[in-house]
Amino acid sequence: MSNTIRSKFDLNGKVAIITGSSKGIGKSIARGLAENGAQVVVSSRKQAAVDEVAVEFQKAGLKAVGIQCHIGDSEERKDLINKTIDQFGRIDILVNNAAINPYYGPLEGSDEAVFDKIMNVNVKAPWILSNLVLPHMKEKGGSIINISSVEGLTPGFGLGLYSATKSALIMLTKNQAKEWGRYGIRANVLCPGLIKTKFSEGLWTDDKLVAGFKKALPLGRIAAPEEMAGIAMLLASDAGSYMTGGVYAADGGYLISG
Repeated sequence: MSNTIRSKFDLNGKVAIITGSSKGIGKSIARGLAENGAQVVVSSRKQAAVDEVAVEFQKAGLKAVGIQCHIGDSEERKDLINKTIDQFGRIDILVNNAAINPYYGPLEGSDEAVFDKIMNVNVKAPWILSNLVLPHMKEKGGSIINISSVEGLTPGFGLGLYSATKSALIMLTKNQAKEWGRYGIRANVLCPGLIKTKFSEGLWTDDKLVAGFKKALPLGRIAAPEEMAGIAMLLASDAGSYMTGGVYAADGGYLISG
């Protein structure tokens, strides 16, 4: 293999699992990793959805398979890791992207069931999935990329519970980096701003909200999901070999606009 700087982005021979990757940010990250040579495992709650993406990638000459996993389900989490190991014998990259936000409103307006659900999917699941891949990364190293949000860095209105989970995910990432660096495992967190995805549709379809948002943003626009793939490609590869415990915002300047 060439020893050029560009070659360090090469992911040939690497296996990557991306949760929540049948659409949106997860799909764009999966596509980016696959275009750099990785064998990607596309994962989300429904097998039909992940199969559709895997076939789309395969038709483009990329290496992809679909494995269903509802990350809130303990058995399905184990199955995702076990099936990946059975099929490929290794896991080099884990992107914890899947998340939910079932509630929009004031902190006091929610209930315990919603709190438990959002914590289970947004914090507990990435913690457990990372623990499950740990034994497979210990010998050769690996990269864990957790997808948080700018909402985990600064408070907004109506997203308090979601923000709390995303903030917890940032600290989880830093602890993973600190504890697992000895094994050559790197852990980093990506904090997107407002991205035009199905997940955030309630926000970017509100014309009044979007107009004010764009006006306040230095870059003056909402991002496309594909704009999150580049930094994930860096963090997943040897090009980012000295990057661990980092918190990287891709937000159009949102954090400096206040």
